[in-house]
Amino acid sequence: MTGSRHKRSTFPPSTHRPRRATVLSAVAMAACASLAAGCGTVPGFAGPADDAIKVMTWAPQETGATNKPGMPAMASAVVRWLNSQGGVGGHQLKLLTCNDHNTSVGAANCAQRAVDENVVAVVGSYSQFGDSYFPPLEGAAIPYIGGYGASNEEFTSPVSYPVNGGQLTLLAGLGEALAASCGPVTLVRPDSIAGDQLPQLLDSGLRAAGHGKAIDQLAAEDLTAYDEQSKQALESASSEAAKTGCVVPELGGRTATFMDSFQRARQDYPKVRTAAEIGSVDQTVVNSTGGASGPYEGSYITGWYPVASDPHWDEMKKVISKEAFGDNRIDPADAGVQTTWIAFKVLAAALAKAGGGEVTADSVRRALNNGLKVSTGGLTPTLTWPYQGKLAAAGFSRLANTDVNVQTVRGGLLQSANRTALDMTRILENADLG
Repeated sequence: MTGSRHKRSTFPPSTHRPRRATVLSAVAMAACASLAAGCGTVPGFAGPADDAIKVMTWAPQETGATNKPGMPAMASAVVRWLNSQGGVGGHQLKLLTCNDHNTSVGAANCAQRAVDENVVAVVGSYSQFGDSYFPPLEGAAIPYIGGYGASNEEFTSPVSYPVNGGQLTLLAGLGEALAASCGPVTLVRPDSIAGDQLPQLLDSGLRAAGHGKAIDQLAAEDLTAYDEQSKQALESASSEAAKTGCVVPELGGRTATFMDSFQRARQDYPKVRTAAEIGSVDQTVVNSTGGASGPYEGSYITGWYPVASDPHWDEMKKVISKEAFGDNRIDPADAGVQTTWIAFKVLAAALAKAGGGEVTADSVRRALNNGLKVSTGGLTPTLTWPYQGKLAAAGFSRLANTDVNVQTVRGGLLQSANRTALDMTRILENADLG
């Protein structure tokens, strides 16, 4: 995974918490369980500034590595839309955004700002540095709803409420999807602590489907070209003539650089297929690498949610069209944008569950902890976060969504490759992730 070695959080929420902004919430808040309707009866209502419910969304922007500008942009669009409907239970939402700059210091600063601003939740955010931002959030008992799954702490922290299974599920699902159709499978991954867990995840899915382990090929993270690494991957993946081999590049922000080298080298080798997970390859990447004539044509790509053309996304697309038309930061096919949309569904359901009384980080967290079940309209399974989830024994007590959707690139477009999502629970229970 992207982040530190797997470790289990034992950091409990502090019993001493700073004062938070509070809001008297109307009984009508119960009508807000869905983002679709019922979030107020007076269109355009705007309460006084000190009556606003503060939430925060953060993500890296304008960096030389991973950037997710679509997540705070989508959060802004959703908040504008909710407020135009009268807000949540008659109260406006106030969105604060923060850029973590892809640094641990930046992530800690964003979390501290959330504490200082007394936000009731951090919603639909991305950061690789869970070990930096969770301690401040845990100390203030501020819920972290719908992170991207970019750090292990998102699946262990008691204040985390993830809506997807992170890289854990995507790589395990990719292994299961590749097992039947691939000969040798070569994983190209970083020669780093963060990369050490990737082979076990991919192998867990391969092994469950009766395939041998992947060939583990390490590569430096800071290369500007991967000519030699591409040749090595092609040689190992094409080592058996009887069956087409597969290459899985998992180099984070350097995946595109690897694929440039790979595309040039592959013409000198037998045909191999490529495969990836949505954190590395999405529709934008497929388009930029040549579409139907590019290296991902015919590839399996695993994602957490249905493909962007699925009608379950229609409501989100309508909100984007109404509130963010022309904002090129927001791509409906981007997994970060989709995660932010789902995270705000969870927030709305939690606010509805909290009912009358004060709206605080505590009341939102209690609503999430007390058996709340959130329907996302078919985008995920019903979400709920018990104290000890179904993968607690494997070290991921907060993991609530283990579904993986297998997609494939046909004619340059990501399309669904399986009728129903794959549930990775059993595979991850048996995975060696030590």
